[in-house]
Formats: sequence, structure tokens, C-alpha cells
Amino acid sequence: MDLCRNIVDGKVTCDQGVIVGCSGGMYENIVEAAAILKDQSIGNGYFDMSVYASSTPINLAITKNGTATTLMEAGAVMKPAFCGPCFGAGDTPANNALSIRHATRNFANREGSKPGNGQISAVALMDARSIAATAANGGVLTAATDFDYELPTAEDLKYTYDGSVYAKRCYEGFGKADPTAELRYGPNIKDWPEMPALEDDLLVKLCAVIHDPVTTTDELIPSGETSSYRSNPIGLSEFALSRRVPEYVARSKAVRALEEAREKGEVAEEVKAVLDKVGGCACKTTIGSCVFANKPGDGSAREQAASCQKVLGGFANICYEYATKRYRSNCINWGIVPFTMDKSIEFNYEDGDWVYIPGVKAAILEGKEDIPAKVITKAGEVIDLPLQCKGLTDDEKLILKEGCLMNYYAAGYGKA
Repeated sequence: MDLCRNIVDGKVTCDQGVIVGCSGGMYENIVEAAAILKDQSIGNGYFDMSVYASSTPINLAITKNGTATTLMEAGAVMKPAFCGPCFGAGDTPANNALSIRHATRNFANREGSKPGNGQISAVALMDARSIAATAANGGVLTAATDFDYELPTAEDLKYTYDGSVYAKRCYEGFGKADPTAELRYGPNIKDWPEMPALEDDLLVKLCAVIHDPVTTTDELIPSGETSSYRSNPIGLSEFALSRRVPEYVARSKAVRALEEAREKGEVAEEVKAVLDKVGGCACKTTIGSCVFANKPGDGSAREQAASCQKVLGGFANICYEYATKRYRSNCINWGIVPFTMDKSIEFNYEDGDWVYIPGVKAAILEGKEDIPAKVITKAGEVIDLPLQCKGLTDDEKLILKEGCLMNYYAAGYGKA
């Protein structure tokens, strides 16, 4: 990495500017970026600029009012509504490049594929307006406050939503499914595996213990090389935590096999030994895998961070707090019980230790927020672990009981 080459005549030059995603590609950002680039040129040098609206209706609006035209006339490239640059599937920064982006997040490996073959780039978050000012200045790093342009009026920035593009292309099938419609599956499109419901008690094995201050969704399920598996939940799950805990997938599969055997009436000796220590009964105990992390789920809203855990047999997460409500909601929708712990409790347990939560289903349905559990360590020691499951809605309680949101709907819940 050599950022010194980006200093030219005492000024910082950039190689790429990208306005994208559910934060950067908002209507107001794009309109003001166009105001800055009106009658300007990004030049024909190395610097390039791409703009992605955050939704198709916003794309429609900026096309109708000429905003997109203004940007294209300046040399910017307009892209379809797509969050790809946020997970490395579009405008991936070049090797040894400095890319400025108004995107949703900026974590290690977030804006590109997994580093390999010695490739590395520098990515900096920046406001969409300053990216446009930099583009108008030929790629020389420029703040919007240092660029003279006519500010858009309140009327210019007023966005009117037009949902007709969705009404014309999306079939609203909830409650009126058409069983005659053919679902076409390519060879890499797979259906979801059957998700078991939650039994009275829960026994989970710690398959990943992460003490980092924050664990991102990009660590839970990496971007980049996984993008071709987004319609293949089983194939995608093979990448779960691959950059952070490479052993996680194999560990979780082994636990999933224990549950599959239990459902057939075959209880493994390891499970018997653990349940004997806590007085549990395999016939009413779900067996699953579990992730402990201090604060998981920061980053984008990708539901695969939770669904991959579930496909691998995940039934619980334990943490001090969830980094985003979105990730916690995704866990619930996939039947992963979102346990938390008081911050005064030190989590000294390791992968391979078991956590037994007796009466968990009844506790969830009754709205109990303090749920006692027991840790059974690899050495056979049994230790009390006070867990919490706070703030569940009535629907969320039923989703966890059924095993996931799909099961919840299949059981007849959620109908208008």
C-alpha cells in the first residue's frame, strides 16, 4: 500500500468515488450531488465516479426530473439500485487505490472481496456532496463546503414516492398464493431445509466464542466470494464465520447431526452424558449450536448472517448486547433465541462447552425475561448462567416457538 503516490502537488488525489446504498444513495444526496456537478466534468483521468440510487422508485424520480441526466453529462456512471458495492460485488476498489464512498459501513473487507494475492486498497467514508465536489475537481479531495455551487431548494429536495414500478413487477401473493404457478430453479437455487420447532428445553453447544468488542455481519457471513450462493442457503452457510472462526461450520454441522439423530429417537452418548448432569430429558430437549459474541450484528442488514446459523443448526446466540435491532430481529425470524447477559457476568466458557436452558419454550411464551441456564464445561463442571431474553413481542414469541418465521406462517399465524 502506497498512499504517498496519491499526494500530488501537496493535494490528495482519489482514484474512485462511489455514492451507493441505503444511506448514500438517498434522493436528497443524489440531487445535491447533481447540483454540485451541474455543468462540470469529472475529467478523463484515472478518477471515476459511480452513483447507485438506493431504490428503483428513487431511480425513477431522478430520471424523471433530470438529476440522472446532469450526473451523466458530468461523466458519472449511473448504476441500477443495487447494494453490491457494500459487499464487494460492484465497483470493488482497485489494488493500491484510494476510494471515497458514501456507503452504509466501512469495516475490514467490507467494500471488497476477501484480500488475496497481496492485493489491498484504501477505502474512506465520505459524504455524497463532498464526493461530488471531489469529482468536479478532477479527483482532488475536496470538501463540499469548499466548492461554490447553487444549493437545491426545499422543493428540489422534496421526494415523492412512486410505487408503481413495484406494483407492475412484484406479485403480492400473501394470502392468495397461486399453486399453479411454476417456480423455476436453476442448478444453484436450492430450497430451505426443514427447520425444527423448539422443544420444551434447549441444549446448545458453543461452536464459536468471540471476545472482540464488535462482531460484524460481514464476519458472520462474508461478502464477496459468497455472492453467487445467495439463492443457495445450504451452499452459502458453508461460509459462515469463515474469516473469523473457520472451524465454526464443521462444529455446527456435528451438533446438527446430533439433533437429527435425536429426532429419530437416537440419542448420542455425549448428549446423554450432558443431560444426565443436569437432569434433562432428550425427548423434550432441542439440540442446537450457539455463538457467543460480545456485541454481534454490526454492519448491513443481511439476513444471511442469521439464516446461515440456522441452516447449520443454530438455536441460540448469547451476547451482552446486539449491535443492531435488525440483526436481533433476523435471529428471531430464523428461530434463534436472542439471549443476552448482564455485563457484570464474565463469559469464560469455550467452544465445546454446552449450555442447557430448561423450560425455555414456556418461559418465552409467558414473557419471562430472566431465564436461568446451566453451563456444562468440557471438564464436566456445571455452572449456573443467568440469561435474559428481553422485549419479545407476541408474534416473536410464537416465531421462536415454531422454529422460524416460515414455520410461523405455515402454522397459520400472521394472517390478516
